[in-house]
Amino acid sequence: MRYLTFALAKGRLAKKSMELFEQIGISCDEMKDKDTRKLIFTNEELGLRFFLAKPSDVPTYVEYGAADIGVVGKDTILEEGRNIYEVMDLGFGKCRMCVCGPESARELLKKNEIIRVASKYPNIAKSYFTNKKNQTVEIIKLNGSVELAPIVGLSEVIVDIVETGSTLKENGLTVLEEVCPLSARIVVNQVSLKMEHERIRKFLTDLNEILKVNN
Repeated sequence: MRYLTFALAKGRLAKKSMELFEQIGISCDEMKDKDTRKLIFTNEELGLRFFLAKPSDVPTYVEYGAADIGVVGKDTILEEGRNIYEVMDLGFGKCRMCVCGPESARELLKKNEIIRVASKYPNIAKSYFTNKKNQTVEIIKLNGSVELAPIVGLSEVIVDIVETGSTLKENGLTVLEEVCPLSARIVVNQVSLKMEHERIRKFLTDLNEILKVNN
C-alpha cells in the first residue's frame, strides 16, 4: 500500500488539523516531539505520511503530487491559484480578507479613481479590484507590516487579513470593504482523487461527521 501523504501548513493550522485528525483515528506520535529535526513523519500502520510546509508552498506540493492532501488557509489557495481541488472547509482559523485604510479613503473606493493598493496578497487584491469593482489600481507588493503603507503615504489602502481589527484601530485605520471570508481548507491533488478515491473519500467522510458533531 502506498503512503497517503499530507502537507500541513506549519504552525497553528497544522496543530489544529492533527487534533481534528486524531478524532477520526489518525495520529502521528512522531510529530508531537517538539525537539525533532525530522521533516517527514509516518504512521506505518495506517500507511500515512505527513510533512509541514510553509503555507504558501502547500498548494504547490499538492498540485505536483508530492502530497495527496493539503491543509491550508483559503487566503493561500486564492493567492497561489494552483490547479487543485478544494474539497472541505474545516471551519477553524476564521478571519476575513478586507480592504482597509483611513476613513478618508472610503470616498476614493466609491469614485473609481486610480489608487495604490499595498498587500501581501497581490493576486487577491488585483482580482478583487479588477473583477469585482472594475477599478484600475496600482498594486504594491509588501512582505511586512502592510498597515504602515497608508500611514506613510505609500498607498491609499491595503488588502490584508483581519482577525480582530485591533491593529488597524491602533493605527487609525478601519475596514472599508470585505473581500471574502477565510478559514482552513482541505485541498486534494487531482490525480490522487482518482487513484486513491476510496481512501480519500473515507477520510473526508469521517472528517465531515466529526465536524458536524463539533459544530
